[in-house]
Amino acid sequence: MIRPIQALLGAKRKNKRLITISYDIVAILSSIYLATAIRLNEWLYPVEWHQLMTVILTTSITILCFARLGMYRAVLRFMMLPALGYIFLAVFISSVTLALSSFFLDAFVPRSVPLIYAGLAIISLGGPRILIRTIYYHYYRRKKANVFIYGAGSTGRELAYALISGSEYHPVIILDDDENKVGQIIFGLKVHHSSEFEQLESLYKPIKLLLAINNISKGSRLRLVEKTSKWPIAVQSVPSVEDIAAGKAVLTDIRDLDIADLLGRAPVEPDDELLKSNIYQQTVMVTGAGGSIGSELCRQIIKQKPKKLVLFELNEYNLYSIDRELRNIIQNTGSSTELISALGTVQRQNRVERLMIAHCVDTVFHAAAYKHVPMVENNIVEGIRNNVFGTLAAAEAAINAGVKNFTLISTDKAVRPTNIMGASKRMAELVLQALADRQSKTTFTMVRFGNVLGSSGSVVPLFKEQISKGGPLTVTHPDIIRYFMLIPEAAQLVIQAGAMAKNGQVFVLDMGEPVRILDLAQRMIHLMGLTEKTELEPDGDIEIRFTGLRPGEKLYEELLIGNNVEGTSHSKIMTAKEDKLSWDGMKSLIIQLDDSCHTFNDDAIINIIKNSPTGYKEEKISI
Repeated sequence: MIRPIQALLGAKRKNKRLITISYDIVAILSSIYLATAIRLNEWLYPVEWHQLMTVILTTSITILCFARLGMYRAVLRFMMLPALGYIFLAVFISSVTLALSSFFLDAFVPRSVPLIYAGLAIISLGGPRILIRTIYYHYYRRKKANVFIYGAGSTGRELAYALISGSEYHPVIILDDDENKVGQIIFGLKVHHSSEFEQLESLYKPIKLLLAINNISKGSRLRLVEKTSKWPIAVQSVPSVEDIAAGKAVLTDIRDLDIADLLGRAPVEPDDELLKSNIYQQTVMVTGAGGSIGSELCRQIIKQKPKKLVLFELNEYNLYSIDRELRNIIQNTGSSTELISALGTVQRQNRVERLMIAHCVDTVFHAAAYKHVPMVENNIVEGIRNNVFGTLAAAEAAINAGVKNFTLISTDKAVRPTNIMGASKRMAELVLQALADRQSKTTFTMVRFGNVLGSSGSVVPLFKEQISKGGPLTVTHPDIIRYFMLIPEAAQLVIQAGAMAKNGQVFVLDMGEPVRILDLAQRMIHLMGLTEKTELEPDGDIEIRFTGLRPGEKLYEELLIGNNVEGTSHSKIMTAKEDKLSWDGMKSLIIQLDDSCHTFNDDAIINIIKNSPTGYKEEKISI
C-alpha cells in the first residue's frame, strides 16, 4: 500500500493532476451508474442519448467545480477539513446538475438517483483522498520528532495544524496555564496544565518545547521564560504576529528565544516625532555604515524617509552588504530616498568634507570606530588615530560643510576607562565638547550606552557557538556584569537623543538592570535543553570555564563619570554634565598625541591620556 502511494506523491505535479482528474471522471461515471443500478435493481439497462448527455454534462460540471475550488491544486497528503468541505460542495452541485439536466433533457433518471449518487460520489471522491492523507500522516509521523507546544491560544492552534501537516515535528500535547483550556482537544492534541510537564516529558520524550504565545505582556513572557529555563528541555519560539503579518517570517519558522527574553529586558517604544526630527526629507550621513551599530542606524533612518542617505564605510564588503540591503528596502517600500555609498576613512578630512558639501548633508551619525577592547589595547596608535583623530577630522569637516547636527556614538567604557579603547572614546567626547564651545554652527552630541546584543563580538552569539560545539562556555570572571541593549533599540535611542540635543551635550541611555554574565551563560545552557557540568554534576553537558579578565577589562561598567545627571522628555534618555576642556587645551593635547602617534610611542600616548581629563587608569583584576 505504501509503495504505490509513495510513487504517486513523488510524481511530477502535472502527472499527479492528470491522474487525479482521470480518477475523478471514472469515480463520477461509476457513481452515476451504480446509483441507477441500485435504484432499478438491474446491472444492465438500456442507455439512451438523453441519458448520455446528462451524464456528460454532470461529469463536466463536477470536474469544473473541483478545478474552481482548487482541488487540483491541493496536495493530497495535506488534505484536511477545508478540502473535505469543498468535496461536499462540489458533490452537492453535481447531484443538483444531474437532477436538473435529466429534467430539461427529458432523460430517464429516477428522482432518488441524484440522492443515491451524492452518497456514492462523496465516498468515491473523498474516500481515496482521506485514505492517502491518513496513510501518509501515520507513516511519516513515525519519522518525526516529538515536540510539546506551550500555548493553547490561536497561535498554538495554528502551530499545531501546521506541524501536523509538516514533515519535521510531531506535536504530541499542548501545555497551557489556563484552567479553562485544560482538557480541550485541539486537532487531536489534548491540552494539559504546565504543572504536568515532568510526567508528560518522561512519557513522550519530546526533543523541544515550542512557545506559541505572542499576545501576553513582556513581563509575563519573561516569567514564562524563567520558568521554562528550569525544565530539562530545549525551548524555542515561533515568530511574533507582527513578523508574520509583515511577511518577515512564517508560523513554522521555529527559532531560538529572543535575545530580549534571555536577558529579561523589555524595549521601550520610540517617540516617532523625535525619530523624524533630524531625518525626514533631510540628507543624513552615517560613518561606519557597515558596522553593527552603523548598519542598524541606517535601517532605522531609512524608515523615516530621508531625502538622501550617505553611507560612509572603510570596509568594502560591509558597505556592499548594507547598500544591497537598503536598496531592497527602498525597492520593496517604494521609497524615494536616494542612496549614496562611499568608501573611505574618517581620518581623511578632505574626503569626508567633500562628500558632505557635495550632498548638502544636514545630519551626521558618527559610528566609525575601533571598539574591540583587546584589539585596540594591542594596536594603540591605530586605535587613537581612528577613534580620536577620525572623530576630529569628521567633526571639522562637518563644521566646514555647514552640517547642522553631528552625533557621536560613544560607550560606557569611556567612563573612568581602564583600557585604551574606552580612553580613546572619552577623548573623542572631549574633542566634540571643545568644538561645541568653539563654534555654534554645528550642534555636537554624544550618546553613551553599554553593550548591544547581536553586534560583532557580542557574548550571546559567542555562547551559542560554544554550546553548539559542546562547550566549554568561556566567562572571564564569575562576578562580571554588563549592561545590555538590543541593537534596534539602541539605534532608535541614539536618533532620538540627537534630536533633543543642545550643543555639547552628553546623553546617557538607561540600560536597565545590569546582567551577570555567569547567569546569562547558565540560562542559555538550560534553554538549549542541556545541563551545566560542575564538580557536583560531573555528568552535565556543558562546562563553564573562567578565563580571567582580559587586559583593560572591568568587572563593572559605568555610564556616568559623576552624579550630575538630569532627565529629559524621554524616559530612557538622560543628560550628563561633565568636566571638559577648552579648545586651546584640547588642541595642545591633540598636538602631543599626534606627535606620539607619528613616532609610534605607545608609552608616551598612555602618559598623555593619563594626564588628560579622561579618567584613564590601568586596572588589573584577577579571579
